Amino acid sequence: MTIRVGYFPQNNTLWVLRHLGILEQSLPEVEWVDLRTLTNPRVDPTAALPSAHGDHLFDGGYDVIGTGSTPPVTAQAKGHDIVYLAVSGPRVENGRLVVHADSGIREPADLKGKRVGLGHGSWQTTLLLLALEKAGLTWSDIIPVDVYHDAADRFLAREFDAWVGSYPFLTAVEQQTEVREVIPTDGLFSHRSLWFTGRAFATAHPGELAAILTALDAADAWIRDHLSEAAALFTADDGRPIAEWEHALATRPWGLLPVDDEFIAEQQHAADLFFANGLINRQIRVADAIVPEIDALVRALPPR
Repeated sequence: MTIRVGYFPQNNTLWVLRHLGILEQSLPEVEWVDLRTLTNPRVDPTAALPSAHGDHLFDGGYDVIGTGSTPPVTAQAKGHDIVYLAVSGPRVENGRLVVHADSGIREPADLKGKRVGLGHGSWQTTLLLLALEKAGLTWSDIIPVDVYHDAADRFLAREFDAWVGSYPFLTAVEQQTEVREVIPTDGLFSHRSLWFTGRAFATAHPGELAAILTALDAADAWIRDHLSEAAALFTADDGRPIAEWEHALATRPWGLLPVDDEFIAEQQHAADLFFANGLINRQIRVADAIVPEIDALVRALPPR
């Protein structure tokens, strides 16, 4: 049986695993699906979020995927029967909301009525919503601008007032202009990497899932011990200096963790905020996507 694994550079573990060949040692019939080649709907950041990742998971695009915290919430809200596989440790150093140093925006409350650039539907939506909640604002109080590939250039061109950026993309901006942090990730949410699948696949293929989890964990250990070599794999794709990717990778935790009560509560709070702000069309129960037997597989992984 061919196992289809969706991957892209933003999930660092899967990107490296795709290049190491570790998974193929236990699952010879693996097909790697570059998520960037799949057609995703255009995102209207003022309307309910689509679930491109979840949709492709259930339309045969792939069997397993790794993303940030937001896509599984939107997938579940669309009625997809997803199952969480594992999560990373907190990645609070990965990104933050910044403004130009001469901006009048100094705290989240100042974002009211302002244009905010972000990769809508990614972890950045969650970060921004949590910050707005803390400031007593809602999604309708800002002007969200969905940007992705050219976000850094558009921020430098001052096409929007604030930007939720992540590394290594923030590195080049910081080298060209002075920025001020308005919203840090630390203190708002854990911003973890995570991996998920569909319940039908999880139920039918426990052996394959165990092999995938073992390979993901091994890839994380390799990245931790070979930062320069790992960075080179990303540089070969986007041409950024190895030093930028090495810096980004050096700040991130490595190793798979089981889904615990703290993460479930954090995801549930985010999901409730999504619904309250009209970004998903129905309320969900995150705990419905947890399978104890899969958590046991993660807990059985060797300590790193």
